[in-house]
Amino acid sequence: MIKYSTLFFSMLFLCSCSESSKEIPVQEKDFCASIHRNDSLSLTHELEPFIDSMKNKTGVYVLEDGGGSLITRAWLSEYAEETIDIQYFIFSADNVGLIACDYLVRAADRGVKVRILIDDILVEAGVHEILTLDSHENIEIKIYNPGINLGKNIFNKIGKFTTDFRGANQRMHNKTFIVDHKVVITGGRNIADEYFDYDHEYNFRDRDVLLIGKTATDVQQSFESFWVDALSIPITGLVKEDDVTYTDTSRFERLHQYACNPDNFWPQVRKRISNLTETFQVMRDSGRLKWVEHVQFVSDAPGKNDGKQGLGGGGVCTDSLISLIKRATTSIDIQSPYLITTEVGRTLFKAAVDRGVRIRILTNSLASTDNLEAFNGYQRDRKKLLATGVEIYEFRPDAAVRYQIMTGALQEKMQYTPIFGLHAKSMVIDGTIAVIGTFNLDPRSANLNTECVTIIYSKEVAAGVLAGMETEIKPENAWHTTTVFNPDGEAGAKKQAKAWTRRVVPKGIL
Repeated sequence: MIKYSTLFFSMLFLCSCSESSKEIPVQEKDFCASIHRNDSLSLTHELEPFIDSMKNKTGVYVLEDGGGSLITRAWLSEYAEETIDIQYFIFSADNVGLIACDYLVRAADRGVKVRILIDDILVEAGVHEILTLDSHENIEIKIYNPGINLGKNIFNKIGKFTTDFRGANQRMHNKTFIVDHKVVITGGRNIADEYFDYDHEYNFRDRDVLLIGKTATDVQQSFESFWVDALSIPITGLVKEDDVTYTDTSRFERLHQYACNPDNFWPQVRKRISNLTETFQVMRDSGRLKWVEHVQFVSDAPGKNDGKQGLGGGGVCTDSLISLIKRATTSIDIQSPYLITTEVGRTLFKAAVDRGVRIRILTNSLASTDNLEAFNGYQRDRKKLLATGVEIYEFRPDAAVRYQIMTGALQEKMQYTPIFGLHAKSMVIDGTIAVIGTFNLDPRSANLNTECVTIIYSKEVAAGVLAGMETEIKPENAWHTTTVFNPDGEAGAKKQAKAWTRRVVPKGIL
């Protein structure tokens, strides 16, 4: 389960945790001997039918389920030809993370240039594993805004928070996966088990979008701006290992064998990856891949804002979303896992409601949330938000829709379904504009974290996203919260008490 809650408590978290020292276990036999890449396939060949459309339009395909989003990333990694550029808030060294690394190393072995940019706050891999990955001649790793985690001791971490509180709280929340400057996956998912239906206890209902063609150039430019920024530091400039060389030609063999082991990456998943070329054909023939003339990728700049307003100041993403809300005429439908409104935000919503706009928001319930600090921030102002005329729905941890959305192989194998929490950050305006991105409705996304959103001006795409939202606010999937009812009691007394203790956290950093 994701450990990130608020950076107010991150200092305590970081001070109580030692750096990860887990190594990839030695495998029993050669599991990779029977697994081979199909060398007759290439990304260029698969994109040939779209060449003309890619020049002036963007192909848009919404990735609703974790399993599908996982295999799409894997296939793109396996058949990338030139570059893979990756930017994530979290890239865990868990099962999914190790398998992702295996695909990246294999791509690098073929000559693909791989660049990885990760925020410092939740780097969970050991120094040896990170440096070994970076030692590949075709792989570069940078860490965004270091100083509170990787390579730092407890005193460094405390010092960073006490001397530069705002700087320590400025994190890179962008999530982009770019292949050959042509194909992009962006949205809410980080790289960890719980985003792809692989966790045994808790998984996220999330949403990504696959972009092909024109808009990929804008995403690439955003990545480049982060990559060259002074806040992005090469891993070799932050940590080192004494008396260790990285010349052993078999240094990635343990990683390869782990990923090939069917206990870790099931054969039925590999089969789905190998069949993705057929899926491309189905996408093309079914019309589910929409070619859209106007798709806007919006990203905050590294460092977010000048800090002249303390922890406030906003950013490009904040301004873009405010503009969309102000222009709405009939409806605004929102999914946000963390919902912490300010007086400015509530005034914005009330103005929309007063002019006849229906606003519905789905957020996590106390029973489904992974973030008690954020939930308490929402809980404190829930009645004020309801007073604006906004309709609020809170996600159920046992939402029936998880049986359709959770398509991962783990669910098929297990005898029970893990808890389901909301992590999708999406908006539909007037039923005609879809927004899919990383932005939570909270002060942290508005003012501190860098965020990115894709704004898709398409009735068809918006209708598809809205259909999912409509399903997920039904009684079997969510509770309708009102001024006289909320579902906090469904979480049990212990979790309610824990949430109450989080009231000491200032809402401005949530």
